[in-house]
Amino acid sequence: MTDPIPDPAAIRTGGCHCGAVRYVATGQAAHHALCHCSDCRRWSGAPMVGWIAFREEQLTVTGDTRSYASSALATRDFCGRCGTGLFYRNPTYLPGIVDIQSGTLDDQAGDPPGAHIMVKDRVGWLDDIDALPRFVTYPGVD
Repeated sequence: MTDPIPDPAAIRTGGCHCGAVRYVATGQAAHHALCHCSDCRRWSGAPMVGWIAFREEQLTVTGDTRSYASSALATRDFCGRCGTGLFYRNPTYLPGIVDIQSGTLDDQAGDPPGAHIMVKDRVGWLDDIDALPRFVTYPGVD
């Protein structure tokens, strides 16, 4: 799976909800995918999670993160203050790669995902998601 982000000189910034952790990722991303695995869903509390991948040396992090071993092979880092999920590492299957939760990017529109992954675990109701009504803001508050 490769869907390289076109601008190799790009600088992407992001961080956690409370601002205690910030990061800068530079250069070309390896990929950006929406993961449907049950592990990502349970960890994030969302029906899927966007992950944009960079080499470890492309990422600079300021602030303190906490780490959680989500499996025998992988760790997930989050802000110890607000709990925002930030990074995923699996040195066995993704050596030298850090996946960043793309929902934490400051500019979330700049790097659209190029694939859905782990669709074997995809929640069935996502098949009809486009049929749901759409509201500009919260219903009844418009």
